[in-house]
Amino acid sequence: MKIRVINGPNLNMLGIREPEIYGRETYADLEAFIRRSAQELGVDVEIFQSNHEGSLVDCIQQALGAADAIVINPAAYTHTSVAILDALKAVSLPAVEVHLSDVQSREAFRRMSYPSQACVAVVAGLGFEGYRRAIQQLIAL
Repeated sequence: MKIRVINGPNLNMLGIREPEIYGRETYADLEAFIRRSAQELGVDVEIFQSNHEGSLVDCIQQALGAADAIVINPAAYTHTSVAILDALKAVSLPAVEVHLSDVQSREAFRRMSYPSQACVAVVAGLGFEGYRRAIQQLIAL
């Protein structure tokens, strides 16, 4: 199984940006965690990160025929991007949305997710472990 892991804006700033919410581990630490988890679970992963909405849409579209499933952390685009929702719908691959923090317990605007409407599940508030859980859910499908 091949899973494309797509991370949105500001995740490249992990360890620096609001460490009281996101922790002190870096984006490189997250990538290493995802690769280790995938290896332990017996799947191949391709990891992508961008701060640009169009690049995220391109990456989702390029997953068609290249991946079996998607794990996506749209970050701030969660609450604003119909384009990401439409791209997920267009490729029709099983997808799980992930958030490091518990978005439901934060500001009201963070409780709305467009991409989740095209996802089979949402995993939030588990930090890096959320990515492992998302991969496990996709394997179970």
